[in-house]
Amino acid sequence: MTLATYLAYLATVLVFFVHPPGPSQLLFMANSMRHGVRGALPTMAGDLSANSVQILVAGFGLASLVALSAEFFLAVKWAGVLYLVWVGVRTIISSPRSAAAAPKRGALFRQGFVTSAANPYAVIFFAALLPQFIDASQPLTPQIAILGVTYLVIDGTILLLMGFTSQRLFVMLGGAAHKWANRISGALMIGAAILLSFKDLAPAEARR
Repeated sequence: MTLATYLAYLATVLVFFVHPPGPSQLLFMANSMRHGVRGALPTMAGDLSANSVQILVAGFGLASLVALSAEFFLAVKWAGVLYLVWVGVRTIISSPRSAAAAPKRGALFRQGFVTSAANPYAVIFFAALLPQFIDASQPLTPQIAILGVTYLVIDGTILLLMGFTSQRLFVMLGGAAHKWANRISGALMIGAAILLSFKDLAPAEARR
């Protein structure tokens, strides 16, 4: 892979992220508002872990199996949608004091992983993106590693920026926002579920 190829990939990924927040980003924003960015980091770790699996599956040529298992991935997607709705509703009806409670890292990681893994489009997207920047005459694994890590770093950086922005806005709004913390966060989670429900295996759905 040449430097020019890598820079072209970098530009392509950056352009891809120029869109309104997707399900995983809304989820991280919601948890950043409730628990602060530091407390919400397990959500980001879950999201990026799922992306890592998706990149490996796509990079090593298993995307065709994903396409053949469309019904399975449709079931996974709707399971993820229902999970997010359940978490969102439970957050809305929970006691206001729970917004300030110490977050359970395992639960936050699971939320991030499930939301990202339930997106059936992701593997197809990576399978369409990565080969365009891979030199077939060079070893495959190092190239997938470079392209994958680059994507994850950009994704993580954008998540952090969104998280810090959400946290800062929440602090600026003051007491009224704190009183509504669970309702706002729950609404964002349900919004993430709605966005996820529109995801499918069609390449035209180029949104994360």
